[in-house]
Amino acid sequence: MQVTALTRYSRISPKKAREVARTIKGMPANEALETLRFIPRKAARLLHKTLHSAIANAENNHNLNSDRLIVAEAIIEEGPTFRRFKPVARGSAHPIRKRTSHLRIVLAEAANN
Repeated sequence: MQVTALTRYSRISPKKAREVARTIKGMPANEALETLRFIPRKAARLLHKTLHSAIANAENNHNLNSDRLIVAEAIIEEGPTFRRFKPVARGSAHPIRKRTSHLRIVLAEAANN
């Protein structure tokens, strides 16, 4: 049984979010929550919320025990990019790309050992 949670259109670059997402992949869900609490980055805050939501989905919708859940996948997909322009010298402009991300966390039930 796999349970997912999705946060869409987060205002963070996918590259920055993937760095944090790699740290929690394969961890038990409760341990991953604690790890994300102490990482001082914006991506960690966003992933913490998404992981918390995935755990709640597992408990409420699928009657799974949160102690037996592991983070099967932490996928960061690229969202739409906002294009802005910054004025620079001599009347010209440089483009600025404000990237967004879709955060997907997939939880799976641990095997019986």
